[in-house]
Amino acid sequence: MREELPEGTAEILFIGNATLLIRYGQLTLLTDPNFLHRGQHAHLGYGLVTRRLTEPAVDVADLPHADLDAVVLSHLHGDHFDRVARRGLDSGLPFLTTPHAARFLRGLYGFRRAAGLRTWQSHTLEHGTSRVRVTSLPGRHAPGPTRWLLPPVMGSLLEFGDSAGPTRLVIYLTGDTLVFSGLREIAERVPDIHLAVVHLGGTTLPGGLTVTMDARQGSDLLDLVQPRQALPVHFDDYPVFRSSLEDFLEEAGRRGHGSRVLRCVAGERIRVSA
Repeated sequence: MREELPEGTAEILFIGNATLLIRYGQLTLLTDPNFLHRGQHAHLGYGLVTRRLTEPAVDVADLPHADLDAVVLSHLHGDHFDRVARRGLDSGLPFLTTPHAARFLRGLYGFRRAAGLRTWQSHTLEHGTSRVRVTSLPGRHAPGPTRWLLPPVMGSLLEFGDSAGPTRLVIYLTGDTLVFSGLREIAERVPDIHLAVVHLGGTTLPGGLTVTMDARQGSDLLDLVQPRQALPVHFDDYPVFRSSLEDFLEEAGRRGHGSRVLRCVAGERIRVSA
C-alpha cells in the first residue's frame, strides 16, 4: 500500500548515477533512467563506451510501473537512458526532455508520448489532487564549440503543489551541465530552491575534455543558486567520472555549504519539504 506523505513533502529514492524516483502526493516521477548492471557498457556516442562500476539499487522490473506519471530525462546519453530502461519501460509513458531527445525517443525507440521542451518552456502534470510543473532550464554539456559534439542537455525545475493551490516545493535537477553564464538566469528567476540535485563526477572524455561539474564547479553552482539543500548524484558509477563525491564534500564544506549537502547512498530514501 502506498504510504501517505505529509503535505508539501517529497520522498526521493536514489537508485544510482542520476536516477531518482520522486514521489509527491499522488505523483511519481522517474529521472534519467540508468539501469545497466555492473560490468555493462554505456554508449556515449562516437564509439565511446564506459563500463558501469556499480549496481542500480532497483531493477527496472521492480519499479512501481502502474504509479509512474512521467520520466524527466536531461539528455540522451547511455548513462542516463540505456537499453535496459528502453526495454523495461512502457512505450506509452510520458517523457519530458529536450526536443533532440524527444525526436529519438518517438521515432527510433517508440516512446510516442515523449515531449520536447525548449529552454524555459513548461509542462504541467496532474494526478488526483497533486500537480507538478516541469520547466526546462539552461544547461551546457561541454565548453565552447565542443558542445556541438554532445547531445543537448537541460536542467529541470520541478514545482510541486496541489491542483488548486500554490507551489509548495521546488526542486532543481541540474542535468549534466557545466557552470556557465546561462545559469545566472536560474538564480535570478528562481530565488528560492528547496533542493538542488547536483550532477557531478567531473566526467572526462579522451583528450582531457571535462563535460560535467567536478567538485569545484559543483560548489560554484551552490554559490550561485543558493539552494536550501543539495543532493549530489552522478559520481563514482563510471570510470569516466574523475571527481569523487568526497572531493565535492570537501570543497563544498570549505566554502560553507556543508550544512546544505545531503548524504544519500544508492538504495536510500530521503524526504524533503519547504
